[in-house]
Amino acid sequence: MRVIAGSARSLKLKTLEGIDTRPTTDRIKETLFNMIAPYLYDCEFLDLFAGSGGIGIEALSRGAKEAVFVEKNLKAMECIKENLKFTRLEKKGITLTKDVLNALYQLEGDKVFDYIFMDPPYDQELEKQVLKYLAGSSLVYEDTVIIVEASLNTDFSYIGELGFSLIKEKRYKTNKHVFLEKAGKEEIC
Repeated sequence: MRVIAGSARSLKLKTLEGIDTRPTTDRIKETLFNMIAPYLYDCEFLDLFAGSGGIGIEALSRGAKEAVFVEKNLKAMECIKENLKFTRLEKKGITLTKDVLNALYQLEGDKVFDYIFMDPPYDQELEKQVLKYLAGSSLVYEDTVIIVEASLNTDFSYIGELGFSLIKEKRYKTNKHVFLEKAGKEEIC
């Protein structure tokens, strides 16, 4: 796994051995960042279920002002911290070693994010729990884009009930990215 573009371009990132984390492949990461890159500069980025931190580090490398990494696995968090140091992006990264919902509660009132990315363990409905929380959270404003990496069979039919609307869904061979925003956002064009 490597950083694809920006200030840390081509640097190889450490990942955890074993099956505890599932790093997003370079090809899928590149596709994702090709879609959002024009809007990353100076943004606030939240990387939930961060694993080795590859997504948040890519955002920082491409110009995000700050990224918050949330990961409860201690070994994975050590990996994130090493990767931040190796890429010289540690001053722009905030790490929280705790459960995602507890971290969101802790961040409440201090932060507002432009992008929230989550890659929870597949098929456990953890994304639904997080979206329920975010539906009433001050961490999200009308322009926040929430990106969920999920298995192909993950159901998102409930998002309207939570006050979100689907911007886009990008399907790959083994998984998908679902892009959400607050429902009712006024479109300029």
